[in-house]
Amino acid sequence: MISLPVMPKIISSEGNKAVLELDGLYPGYGQTIGNSLRRVLLSSLKGAAITSVKIEGVGHEFSTLEGVLENAVDIILNLKQARFKLNDDGPHTIELSVSGEKEVTCDDFETPSQVEVVSPEVHIATLTSKKSKFKIEVVVEAGLGYVPVEARSKEKVEVGTIALDAAFSPVRHVNYEVENMRVGDKTDYNKVRFHIETDGSLTPMEAFQRSAKILVDQFSALAEGFAAKEQAPDKKHEVRGAEDTSTEEKNTDEEDTNKIKLDTLKFSSRTLNALREAGIKTVGGLSRKKVESLEEIEGLGEKGIHEIKKALGNFGIILKP
Repeated sequence: MISLPVMPKIISSEGNKAVLELDGLYPGYGQTIGNSLRRVLLSSLKGAAITSVKIEGVGHEFSTLEGVLENAVDIILNLKQARFKLNDDGPHTIELSVSGEKEVTCDDFETPSQVEVVSPEVHIATLTSKKSKFKIEVVVEAGLGYVPVEARSKEKVEVGTIALDAAFSPVRHVNYEVENMRVGDKTDYNKVRFHIETDGSLTPMEAFQRSAKILVDQFSALAEGFAAKEQAPDKKHEVRGAEDTSTEEKNTDEEDTNKIKLDTLKFSSRTLNALREAGIKTVGGLSRKKVESLEEIEGLGEKGIHEIKKALGNFGIILKP
């Protein structure tokens, strides 16, 4: 029998960096678990980043500002280092307005209660004169992984607004090491040690836990799907006289499924509100939509499409492209 891993040990923890260790893993499972968790840690955790910026007095990214040491390109590069924590998915527009001779940092942002600056020390610009004025407006959104500007080309951008590549991932660095260890008489069991660094919006331990939960959900969906298929009756062995009854039951089940209201499904509030605005209230109405038409719904996004596919998949419904 393949043994299950135990609670990870915290070897060290300092600020946003931590070293976690799993031991007693079945031979070969150090690489299996280590690689899986590393990929999820880097690509699948929700984070927040600036997706666009509007700098007063700047028409394009190659402009310069009077009384400001940095040009627009330098300011944009600095803003990409800014990290935030959102209490919802956003987007949120926040402002920064300062004047006089000073160093401008992320701590100067005026934020609503839904937005928390987790990198107040990040440098943005240097004002070199007492008459200098500096005002910017940025949009902060939640997302997954890295999203280049080209991937958001469908979005409408106001004149004077500069769209930015967004690195949403809250994990800055993750690496793992695998060693053999002794368990009883065997010396080929594995020990895996994770080195994790985050941006401060969540701790390394929280990042590890959420990544493990994502993997559990992914594999559970696969296991449950096959289990449901195995439990379904084999129509090849049904008697001819039962075919009409089976067809009627199937049609009834489909009708019942189509009447299910979306409010009863586990959609995020953002996805549910976007579907409501589009006039979609039941599973039947949703299943008749194509992926292409859903992508055009404002506020839905890639994550919302994924939620919809997963929910409909539980009913055996597959959306058309």
